[in-house]
Amino acid sequence: MRVFLQHDETANVFAKQLLDIRNNKVAMDTSAGFITLPTDFCHITDSKEELIQRVCQDIAQKFNNHNWLGERAILAAKNKDVEDLNATIQNFLPGQLVSFKSVDTVMNQDDVCNYPTEFLNSLELPGLPPHNLQLKVGSVVIMLRNINQPRLCNGTRLAVKKLMNNIIEATIIKGKYKGEDVLIPRIPMIPTDLPFYFKGLQFPVRLAFAMTINKSQGQSLEVCGINLDQYFRKTLFFLNKQHDMSKIIIKFQ
Repeated sequence: MRVFLQHDETANVFAKQLLDIRNNKVAMDTSAGFITLPTDFCHITDSKEELIQRVCQDIAQKFNNHNWLGERAILAAKNKDVEDLNATIQNFLPGQLVSFKSVDTVMNQDDVCNYPTEFLNSLELPGLPPHNLQLKVGSVVIMLRNINQPRLCNGTRLAVKKLMNNIIEATIIKGKYKGEDVLIPRIPMIPTDLPFYFKGLQFPVRLAFAMTINKSQGQSLEVCGINLDQYFRKTLFFLNKQHDMSKIIIKFQ
């Protein structure tokens, strides 16, 4: 985590707290191995729904504000948690849900009988879009491939502007090219970590209201929720007061 101090004393306090946690300078229960976070580090929330509301409050009214939209996301450790969070948040947006289904085919015709289309459609692989990609106008998506560098690179976050059969028009919401409208086509994608080769024709994007922690590397966020409900027993909400600092919501189970 990068902490930008911006000559703010509260930011300096937060940075020191992070260093103390890293350097084992906080109280610890030696029998359980749990640490005790500083009292001003977080506040308790009660549910995943509250976590979403803290990060994406009034998203139905604010989703057209790309500055607001680009500064927030929820992070989770597992793809299943990310998918559930994305579907829930997208449901808050007005408008019709549009489905785009990939066209999946094996590369070697000898494998057609072994790997039927239904099986290929069912695969959920990291780094690939889902077979049934469901989007709305206003949805936040993230690029999964480099298709037009430096604008459309793996990791670029965008807001959907218009949905067409074979083209998505979207606006870049973070980075050097923020505010630019771009066109995203369907492209063929071939995974390389399987014992056979197949090609999927799909838009190279995923929903990105929520992201995996790995996928978030390199992202800059002002409001960031962290869902760790597979590992802990309580839900914590941290809201710092410093300027240009991350507001972190930490969900524990």
